[in-house]
Amino acid sequence: MFENLTDRLTKTLKNISGRGRLTEENIKDTLREVRMALLEADVALPVIKEFIAKVKERAIGQETSNSLNPGQVFVKIVQSELEKAMGESNEALDLKTAPPAVVLMAGLQGAGKTTSVAKLAKFLKEREKKKVLVVSADVYRPAAIKQLETLASEIEVEFFPSDIKQKPVDIANAAIAHAKLNFIDVLIVDTAGRLHVDEAMMGEIQELHKAINPVETLFTVDAMTGQDAANTAKAFNEALPLTGVILTKTDGDARGGAALSIRHITGKPIKFLGVGEKIEALEPFHPERVASRILGMGDVLSLIEEVEQKVDRKKAEKLAKKVKSGKGFDLEDFRDQLVQMKNMGGMMGLMDKLPGMGNMSAQIKDQVNDKMTNQMEAIINSMTKGERQHPDIIKGSRKRRIATGSGTQIQDVNRLLKQFTQMQKMMKKMSGKGGMKKMMRGMKGMMPPGGMGGGMFGR
Repeated sequence: MFENLTDRLTKTLKNISGRGRLTEENIKDTLREVRMALLEADVALPVIKEFIAKVKERAIGQETSNSLNPGQVFVKIVQSELEKAMGESNEALDLKTAPPAVVLMAGLQGAGKTTSVAKLAKFLKEREKKKVLVVSADVYRPAAIKQLETLASEIEVEFFPSDIKQKPVDIANAAIAHAKLNFIDVLIVDTAGRLHVDEAMMGEIQELHKAINPVETLFTVDAMTGQDAANTAKAFNEALPLTGVILTKTDGDARGGAALSIRHITGKPIKFLGVGEKIEALEPFHPERVASRILGMGDVLSLIEEVEQKVDRKKAEKLAKKVKSGKGFDLEDFRDQLVQMKNMGGMMGLMDKLPGMGNMSAQIKDQVNDKMTNQMEAIINSMTKGERQHPDIIKGSRKRRIATGSGTQIQDVNRLLKQFTQMQKMMKKMSGKGGMKKMMRGMKGMMPPGGMGGGMFGR
């Protein structure tokens, strides 16, 4: 998310200059560029006007400290105002109530509401250690009830059965009664989505809200609809007392207009971002981290959290012991590393959170795309166990068989083996004295001038 905005803003903010202080004259062109960048990102006009006015007011006459030049001061102001526009800090779910805490999910059809129910249930179960029950009150689409049941089974949370012949209020009340009897901490109620905002739909969900009095009423909206997402959220907020928003499909939205507009237009916080199709692809929304990402400064905190949650520690420890004992690093270990990377949102998902990666050239971005990771995994899967453990035996006829089996070319197999050899050398360096320093030097040598890519990811 924010790819286009990041590119535009990082170029724009590089051009700001001034002697000792920022003046109206020397920030005029930069502010015009910032305004254009926000318009292109499909940010709502009232949000842009207020944002530019606040940045201008704070920047003019701002003295620069000894440690910061005028450009850095200006970037700091822009970052601070981006944070304010999005809500300053993360607002977690308020589940402090006598159990079950009822969470009502609302939204339009196709916004990813039912999937978000499952993602939220998984998040609460794993990160908050809550006992969760999910129920569908969507009596118009039998497929939606079945979908939620399947997802609940996949993430191993309890599903309360419902039927299209029942009334939504009766379904929700029965689920609440069941939750009380079974000591459930959180009940998430999925509701019917429509293709557009209509009176009948609003009337039904208002009645449901009144009957079950949820502690959280979350609106699920598709980030790819840009500022329309904020306007739809506003219409819902006028009918329902929303407590927050889940912004879905943010991995497919390069503009980011919705994230920057929702808080201003609805007055409600974005509480979560849907960052992919996988059931664990839900992140708490941190405005300060997102602002940092928009300005190309990365989001190392989120990256660290992701590593802690998604890296298989037992496997990592086992690999470390294996390498230390001198048994070496084979292609099965290499494949495990690729799978771990995929679980963390792929190479581009990781790089998106690293500082300075917004300035990577398109060529390097192309070299590290996730198709290559999938291709490498497919090549390793086409090998026999013996070949994976002893890559030295992979010669001519074996290479041809592996390429055919994985739907790739022989040069792709050669490239993978070359990359594996480099990784193996790095692992050897790591197991010795002063390992980490040696490894970093090795990685530097594998990169082309000016960034990632080159030997490790190059073609």
